[in-house]
Amino acid sequence: MPRLAATPEQIRATVLAMLTEAGDAAPPTAARFRRVVSVRKLRARLGGGDPATLSRTLNAIEAEVVRAGLADLALPELPVEIAESMRALWQAAVAVQLDDVVRLRREAQAAAEAAQAARAEAELRVELLRQELTETRQALAARDTALAEARAALDATTARADQLASRAGKLESELAAAQDHIAAGERAHSEAVATIQARYEALSKQLLQETAHQRDAVQAERAQLAAQLKFAERRIAALEQERARLDADLASERAARQSAVGEASALKAVTASQRAQLDELLRVTLAAAPRPTTARAPRSTVKPAGKRAAKS
Repeated sequence: MPRLAATPEQIRATVLAMLTEAGDAAPPTAARFRRVVSVRKLRARLGGGDPATLSRTLNAIEAEVVRAGLADLALPELPVEIAESMRALWQAAVAVQLDDVVRLRREAQAAAEAAQAARAEAELRVELLRQELTETRQALAARDTALAEARAALDATTARADQLASRAGKLESELAAAQDHIAAGERAHSEAVATIQARYEALSKQLLQETAHQRDAVQAERAQLAAQLKFAERRIAALEQERARLDADLASERAARQSAVGEASALKAVTASQRAQLDELLRVTLAAAPRPTTARAPRSTVKPAGKRAAKS
């Protein structure tokens, strides 16, 4: 069965007994204490024990006995009985004084441990504060970086806004030019329509002055031309509506200049196509009309007011 570990009181009593058994009247010094008492001897005397624990306890007893000067009393050459009695009294007094010293040492050690704990806690708090400071510095650095990025983005956005404003001004100028071009096209279209109408009225008057047997054919052609004219007028109205829609689109979407120019070009192409169709129709009509064999009466250059109003 293993031996139980010795208590500090047992170790102290054993050390004092070993010093007493040494029989040296001189006060024990550190060298003499180590010659008389060692960890190996103490462990052999106790019959076992932890060497580290025994070493710590032995160092404490050495400090108490040697450094405190508790064993400075030397026993003179006395009779054995008196010497034994005095030695017992001396050991009792030393034990009592050692208890006080141990108590004070324990209190000092407790205070030191409390101070050590407070120091460790303070170091822990300092470390926590250092970590918080590091995190705060990192957060400030991240915020400064984000602020710099935001400023750079703001500068880029400002430059982009200036570019867009300049481009918008250019597009407005181009839109005004396109509107002027469309207005010129409309004026040309109106003049072309007026010219076609005048030519139609002249042809109608010429056809009315022809012989009676050609009147029905001429009226049929006239009705056809009137239908085509109405179709052209409806087409013109549709084109004008398309132009109004294009104007609205150009006003709402200034950036779509190419689309507006394309539609304006398409409008011109349609107008030219309609004009070509009307010219071709008039040419075909004139070519298909039979030439009278008899001499025609000289045509008057003055249009009758009633017929001109009816044509209008």
